[in-house]
Formats: sequence, C-alpha cells, structure tokens
Amino acid sequence: MPPVKPMLAKPQKRIPPDQVYEPKWDGFRSIIFRDGEEVEIGSRNERPMTRYFPELVEALKANLPERVVIDGEIVIVDPERDGLDFEALQQRIHPAESRVRKLATETPAGFVAFDLLALGDRDLTSEPFSVRRELLEQVLAEAKPPIWITPATDDHELAERWFTEFEGAGLDGLIAKSPDGTYQPDKRVMTKIKHERTADCVVAGYRVYKSDPEAIGSLLLGLYDDTGTLSSVGVIGSFPMARRRELFTELQPLVVPIDDHPWNWAKEYLSGMTESGARSPRKSEGSRWNNGKDLSFTPLSPELVVEARYDYMEGTRFRHTAQFVRWRPDRDPASCTFDQLERPVGFELAEILPPA
Repeated sequence: MPPVKPMLAKPQKRIPPDQVYEPKWDGFRSIIFRDGEEVEIGSRNERPMTRYFPELVEALKANLPERVVIDGEIVIVDPERDGLDFEALQQRIHPAESRVRKLATETPAGFVAFDLLALGDRDLTSEPFSVRRELLEQVLAEAKPPIWITPATDDHELAERWFTEFEGAGLDGLIAKSPDGTYQPDKRVMTKIKHERTADCVVAGYRVYKSDPEAIGSLLLGLYDDTGTLSSVGVIGSFPMARRRELFTELQPLVVPIDDHPWNWAKEYLSGMTESGARSPRKSEGSRWNNGKDLSFTPLSPELVVEARYDYMEGTRFRHTAQFVRWRPDRDPASCTFDQLERPVGFELAEILPPA
C-alpha cells in the first residue's frame, strides 16, 4: 500500500564492475500502485502525483497487470529534438484542473519502468534484483508506448558506451545495481554515475540565505552568447555558513542598480519584481514545488569569474545546481561564453524509447 519510499543511489565517479547497468532517466521518480481500476502515482517525497497525469493513469491501466507495484520514472519526450524535456515535465505540476487537462494533451507524459516491487499477492522486495527484473520483463512484454521498460545490461563495455551516447538524448548518466540486491526503500544501495564537467562563468548576482539576510544563499551564473548577451545559466548554492557571510561582505562593492545590469529586462516583466525592485534572472521564473518562494536577486556588476562543476546542460542552463571549484581572477568575464562547453554526442531517443 502507498506510500513507499523509493530505493536510492549513492554517487560514484567510475562505473563499477559486475553489476546490472541502466540509463539514469531525467524525470520524476515515481512508484506506481495499481489495484484494478485504482491507480496511485507516488513521488520520491511521497506526495501523490496522480492528479497531474490523467493521461498516464489511462495508459497504466491499459498496460499494467491488474495488481502490481512498479518503480520507475515519469518522463516527457520532446519529439522535435528527440530527447527528454524536463522543463515541460515541471510545467505539469499545476494547481488548476483545466491547466492539467490542457497540458495532458499538449505535452503527454510517459513512464519508464525499472523495478517490480509487488505482483498480485506477492511481495518482491526481498527477492534479488535479477528475479525482479525477469518478472518485470514478463509483465511488460506486451506494453506499448507511452509505457516502456528501461534497457539493462550486465556488459560493462556496453554500459560505458551508453554512458557516453545516451547523454545526447537528455539522459542523466547510469545506474548500477547488484543482481543479488533486495529492494530497500529509502536506502542508498544502488550506484549512480553522472557526467562531471566544469565551466568558467560570470557571477552576475546573488540571493541571500533564507535565515540570514547578510549571508549568501546562492550565486547566479551567466555565460555570454554569440551576440554578446549575458544569459542566465544556473546557480552555485553550497558554501559553509562562515563563507556565506564572508562572501556577502566581499560582494557588496559590486552591487549595482538593476537598471545598470545586463538582466534589466523589458517592462512587461515588471510583474516579476519584488517591492525592492529586484527581479528573477529568468524573468517570470517561479517555483512550482514551493509556491511563494522568493526568487528575486541582488544584481552584481559582472566582473567576477568562477569555475563551476556541472553535470550537463538542459537547453541553455545547467540541469542541476552547479558546484563551486575555484575563483578565476585570471579570466576576462567577456571570454566566458557558451563555446567552452562540451557538447554531447547526438543520440536518437527513439532507439531506446520507441514512439507509438
């Protein structure tokens, strides 16, 4: 019965030997519960997700056994670029029922299954993964898009090739599982291997720490495009508390009025301003997971350069929060462009998630 916390993975830099390897999907981790006509979609943090994906509920009823619990990932495939679209997936979390129904038609979601927790009256969590995987392949043998079963291999060489190739379709790395491992909710017993790269970025602003207005919460990063425009690409957010306060003091001489800043956008975005006049670096940016969260920022003169570690890009932004590596006083901010970024090899997602 829901809720069940999903089994988690710990990071590792190298692909370990003697494991079962799967692509790491970039979507919403979800555990699906079906009992006849009743379907419940549980999230990683145990929030019910069912109401946001009505089209997926119907697809699950059409493709899953009558009584089953399956672990997997909700994804949205962008057919134009043949890759995953996480931003479109985020848009699906909306409080208005009319909006939910509209987006269900415009950007329908799919489900990639990768583990089987229960089948009928049988609890499979104490069974080895090799048994759970074999049963998963059996119960989804006739499944049709948008329900898929994730590829898996025990070939280490093939896994290394997947790690490189699949990134071009928007996948997030690899997951390695012990073939003998049991399913352990909320335990980090799997391994995740993600891409790591660095980029020299311009520090264009900051947000204060949530509980201390004189400490840095995050640094806002920018890169120049080929027109010379400074684009927002992401944030760095992890510093010790003492360093957050030091940074706040160090950055004050660089604070500038928004009118003198490259991210002083057109008047139509004034609705995104706070009372102090600060604006979000993604114009009408908002948080669908935390309504009311203040995403305004303090603008800085774009003079500082920082080297940031990131895993991969989604469009023109870092997919996840970047990590601080070092300051780069030797770099000219104008030289911090998108050209320095490594581009993943193109890969057609349809090769592993065939369309309907």
